[in-house]
Amino acid sequence: MAQGGSMMDPLKFACSICLDLLKEPVTIPCGHNYCMDCIKIHWNGEAQRKIYSCPQCRRTFSPRPVLVKNTMLAELVEELKKTNRRSTLCYAGPEDVSCDVCSGRKLKAVKSCLDCLASYCEEHLQSHYESSENHELVEASKSLKENVCSRHNQMMKIFCRTDQINICYLCLMDGHKGHNTTVSAAAEFTEKQKKLEETRLEVQQRIKSREKDMKELQQEVENINTSADKAVEDSEEIFNQMILLIQKRSSEVTQQIRSQQEAEVSQVLDLQEELEEEIRDLRSKDREMETLSHTEDHSQFLHRYSSLSALSQSTYSSGLPVCPLRFFEEVTKAASDTRDKLQELLRDKEENISMTEAKPDVLPPKPEPMNQETRENFLQYTRKITLDLNTAHELLEISEGNRTVTMMREREDYPDHPDRFDRRWQVLSKQSLTGRCYWEVEWSGAGVEIAVTYKSICREGDSVDSSFGLNKKSWALCCGDDSYTFYHNGIDTPVSVPDSSTIGVYLDHRAGVLAFYSVSETMTLLHKVRTRFYKPLHVGIWLSFSLLKIKQKKKANMKCTEKTATLMFVKE
Repeated sequence: MAQGGSMMDPLKFACSICLDLLKEPVTIPCGHNYCMDCIKIHWNGEAQRKIYSCPQCRRTFSPRPVLVKNTMLAELVEELKKTNRRSTLCYAGPEDVSCDVCSGRKLKAVKSCLDCLASYCEEHLQSHYESSENHELVEASKSLKENVCSRHNQMMKIFCRTDQINICYLCLMDGHKGHNTTVSAAAEFTEKQKKLEETRLEVQQRIKSREKDMKELQQEVENINTSADKAVEDSEEIFNQMILLIQKRSSEVTQQIRSQQEAEVSQVLDLQEELEEEIRDLRSKDREMETLSHTEDHSQFLHRYSSLSALSQSTYSSGLPVCPLRFFEEVTKAASDTRDKLQELLRDKEENISMTEAKPDVLPPKPEPMNQETRENFLQYTRKITLDLNTAHELLEISEGNRTVTMMREREDYPDHPDRFDRRWQVLSKQSLTGRCYWEVEWSGAGVEIAVTYKSICREGDSVDSSFGLNKKSWALCCGDDSYTFYHNGIDTPVSVPDSSTIGVYLDHRAGVLAFYSVSETMTLLHKVRTRFYKPLHVGIWLSFSLLKIKQKKKANMKCTEKTATLMFVKE
């Protein structure tokens, strides 16, 4: 065996001129072997001298030897080629598609035939080409049987748009006879491919847009830092002129600037993080669609296409307005004025240097709809809000598509859940709120609290930590028949009692605005809060044996139905 292996060494059958396996091997008088074309070309170059040499041993011949194909050597070379091909064959592994024609150990299939419902390796694929050249071939697939109708055992080459499924010709004449929206699977494949490319193009455009926004935000950070550094430098220069008198105040001003700088930079970085997350999601979506776009199997493509998740709507709007950096400029101006009026300020010890406070909002919001009188301006921000059963107290019944909550006398049979309020008669919305949102709450009964809260609010006990409006994590409007009060962190603010039992709530998460309105023919502002929200918010409802309903109204002229307007108090 060792000797046989040595004889089949490819190097022994290589042409010393082209260094490849011999092609039409010939043996010249010195005994060395060459490709017929190679040695002819070599000797043609020596024709003028009429002396012909061997490239290896340099032995010369005259006249030029006659070349004859070495038949035995040619057969050995062909045998060597077959041996090498067998040695490089790729056998099918556990995860591979195996050839249906191979006997014994099966080779890895490279193509599958949708007409024969079989897969072929490279060797058997050639014979399939010769016998069935018009058959449709795709990448090797284990799912060929999924292309066969289970009822009629026929290939499913038709797509029914009415039922959104693949069918065979017999299905078309049977259960889908009345459906006039049937096309070939190939045609549907082409159309879906086109839609996929359009969606992918949209994703790529959004990626570019968000990357552009990222660059603008980075520039905004640089502008803030530059302006802050200049403000610090200018203020220090001014305070050095009166260091003996106001050295302590100079340190306080520097601290204010740095604090403001940190707040603004922090907000920009929050926006950057939001954009980075959206870009990652879009890239993941793009990769998923790219993989799907390379699928040649029509059935698999259509099956996977329908399972693609819809492209989510971006909550971020492009077109960044220029943010005025007036705060730092006014700090410098205030310091300059202080220097000029130092003598006057020293005579009045109770008067302090006042510095203009600027709202730390890197991207100033558009004009708020609360400055308008009609509901139409608010309704453009309407959000679909439903209540989360897993958070509802056991005495609260959730109904009407999870938009109505009622206080009951008997406990509901809810399963145990860590998110459920165990003592407080409260429930949270399933949706988290960011950006601009508007919703309305209609209530009746003894009393209700309409709140927004972070999801991390405590769910256990009846303490301050779990009560809407009594902690730092929640803001609540408490509504009663004869009094309205706003609560946050335990501080209460009286609110005028409105005529309407419908309360509109407007939230601008980025701008830190929360406002409550009485909804009737016009919008009456009840209470407005300006703060800073650090996490997404959830709607919160607290009941005191009352009934309320969360409504999504899309048009300003829509009114409550009689049934909604006559919801009755639920007594004990």
